Amino acid sequence: MADIQKLRRNLEENGFATSYFETAEEAARYLDGKLDGKSIGVGGTLTAQQMGLDKLLPSHNAVHWHWLGGTREDAAKAQVYISSVNGLAETGEIINIDGTGNRVVGTIYGHEELYLLVGVNKIAPDYDQALWRARNIAAPKNAQRLKRKTPCAEKGDRCYNCSSPERICRALTVLWKKPNGIPYAEVVLINQELGL
Repeated sequence: MADIQKLRRNLEENGFATSYFETAEEAARYLDGKLDGKSIGVGGTLTAQQMGLDKLLPSHNAVHWHWLGGTREDAAKAQVYISSVNGLAETGEIINIDGTGNRVVGTIYGHEELYLLVGVNKIAPDYDQALWRARNIAAPKNAQRLKRKTPCAEKGDRCYNCSSPERICRALTVLWKKPNGIPYAEVVLINQELGL
């Protein structure tokens, strides 16, 4: 079981605000109440969809989510960016892997506010295990979900560091500290398994 107090302390020492919720519903209500009248970009995040943010936020915000007919370009220009993560170390490192690059860029630069959504299944004790999780659990499951023709999607067991044209692991970011290019960044921790 993750040490949430240690994780929050390390994230806050790294410049991130943190919040913690027992359920996805509570976290969704929190974000819905906090974000009003904003332009919001959303990366490819199953977690946000599972939380119901695709239904809540558009009623009072301009939401740009390529899964819902928006464009990655509009999401890149939004005031607020929402993404999930592929791995989060209790030691404070935040890891994301991306195929197009929109999600990893969106977590580094160009927005007034950043919210990173994290279910407890994404948390690992240290950097090495969080990186392993991102590469060998999240990436193969995402490749399967997207029906990609890659060894990891076919076998579903690990990363093969393949050269497939359909490879989704093309960029990796590690946030050691809150990026200077984003004035406010918050990690929203949720005590439920969410996303892949």
